[in-house]
Order: sequence, then C-alpha cells, then structure tokens
Amino acid sequence: MEATDCARGFSRRKLLRWVVGGWVAAFLGAVIYPILRYVLPPQGAEPEVGSLNVGSLDDFAPNTGKIVRYGSKPVIVIRTAAGDVRAFSAICTHLQCTVQYRPDIRHIWCACHNGHYDLEGRNIAGPPPRPLERFDVRIDDQRNIVILRRTTGG
Repeated sequence: MEATDCARGFSRRKLLRWVVGGWVAAFLGAVIYPILRYVLPPQGAEPEVGSLNVGSLDDFAPNTGKIVRYGSKPVIVIRTAAGDVRAFSAICTHLQCTVQYRPDIRHIWCACHNGHYDLEGRNIAGPPPRPLERFDVRIDDQRNIVILRRTTGG
C-alpha cells in the first residue's frame, strides 16, 4: 500500500513537511503582524481642523502657557509677558515628547532631554534638531483666541 501512496506523490514525510511548514507560517504571522500594525501608521486620513477657539484672552494671564487639542495633536498656546499670543505644536522635534511653557525662564521646554525653544519656536538648546511648527493665531471681536491651521511652512 505504501508503494501505491508513493506512486501518487503522497508520503508521510510530505504530509509532515506541510504540517510543520503551516505551523511555522502561522507562528511567524502571529508574531510579525502585530509588530507591523504597531510600527506602521494607520491608513486613514486625519480629519482636518480649520480653526479652533481656545478661550478668551482674559483666560490667559501674561507669561503663561496652556496645552490644547487641535484635532488629534497637542498645541501649546502661550501669552508672552508682553501680552502677545502665540501657538506652536506641543510635540518636541527630538523624540516627540510633549513640551511645556516655563514662565521662570520664558522658554518652551521639553523635559525628556532638556530641550529649549524660544518664544518664536526656534530650538535654542538641547537636542531638538528643528524648530516647533508654528500656528497662526487671531484674536476675534469678542477677545477670543482662535488658532488657525498653518498654510505655509513652519
């Protein structure tokens, strides 16, 4: 009977190769697929945000900063000691940590690796390789601070 099975191209050894090969493929797929899903960004486009009202000018004392959500990203809104209002991406350009405003030194500061940005968003100390992305800010007739999407390069 075994000679008949071999004549048709079927053997226990071939069956064992198929079973072991299928098990190895399933195992590799179970390991690699979650890693790829974690590493690769999702394909869906992020919803666009046109403008965002972040509150009244009176809510921001001079020399303070506040982080707000702009779509799915954090934005830091700063009212300088002189009273100007500025908005930047709150994501450090070094390792994507969230930055904060330090009123004592009047800098935007990243606590991860002691990165410093000036109030124009330029990297001035530490490891950040690029300036922060800047957002346009407008004060409307009711003294509300409105962040606008930046249409030109940061």
